[in-house]
Amino acid sequence: MVADFAEPLLIQPVPGSERPASIYLAPTMDGLYAPYALRTPSDEGEFPFIFLAYGNGGGGVEWLRSRLRTHSHVMERLLNAGYACAWGRYRSEVELGFHRGGELIVDRRQGMDLMNRSPLEYEDELAILRHVAQHPNIAADRLGHVGVSHAGEMLYKLVSQYPGVLRAGVACEPANHEFLDLTPDDSVFVNPDTMLRNIEEMQMQDLKRVRARVNVPLALERMSAIDIPILVMGRDDDHLQGIFRLSYELLMESGKDASWVSWNHPLHGYIFPITDADGSVEVDEVQSSALDGVIDFLDQHLKGAN
Repeated sequence: MVADFAEPLLIQPVPGSERPASIYLAPTMDGLYAPYALRTPSDEGEFPFIFLAYGNGGGGVEWLRSRLRTHSHVMERLLNAGYACAWGRYRSEVELGFHRGGELIVDRRQGMDLMNRSPLEYEDELAILRHVAQHPNIAADRLGHVGVSHAGEMLYKLVSQYPGVLRAGVACEPANHEFLDLTPDDSVFVNPDTMLRNIEEMQMQDLKRVRARVNVPLALERMSAIDIPILVMGRDDDHLQGIFRLSYELLMESGKDASWVSWNHPLHGYIFPITDADGSVEVDEVQSSALDGVIDFLDQHLKGAN
């Protein structure tokens, strides 16, 4: 416990709840700041913590404030289950930055840090995790991560590069194109205005097809350092379901502690139900059951014996 933990940037009320969010700024590896919106079940006690992440980065504090209005249901479920939790914001993805950049190496020059590359988005997550672990209400040895889509891939990146930080992770619909070194299909094209790839329409449902396009030896090498149990969640009719499933199967082939479940639901990111503008949220049976499974998984690994 740290008695002099920094004061929050602001306190943000959450509609329909008596538990507000405290927005903090975590110092990143290159001296900038990544914001996160922390909520705890109460002001007293020490709680396991869940980092919540969705998709690509950007948006900063205003994104967090909007997220607290539209995606508070998952936080309420976690608070009721005895978890502290936070939506976090991080920098935007760098095209193939993980694949090409390699390990981040830090040296010193003129008394300040010198890096071989800039930190990437998953390293902003690392900065937030290290910062929140100092909070007096957080059990620093019981940190978890729930990421959807690109943020599911970020979980793989984070735990493969920085073992020992998390205790458990959930990767829902992990868009692991880069982590698996996937060769895209013919639907991919280069935007002539930016010279960056557009991969939005890839059809990667078939597991055998995906495995044939993935650099399996490299993916297994990247997974070798993973030291936490991971629940991988698919979506039955998603055009990337083969990637989701292979992300699980390669964990198993690596001898890792991995679980798999897939649900049939129309919403990408179905474990994060959306609150409407009028403040109402409809949670269907699939979403409720999927969240039950997520919390059961977290309970098993974050509330059990060390």
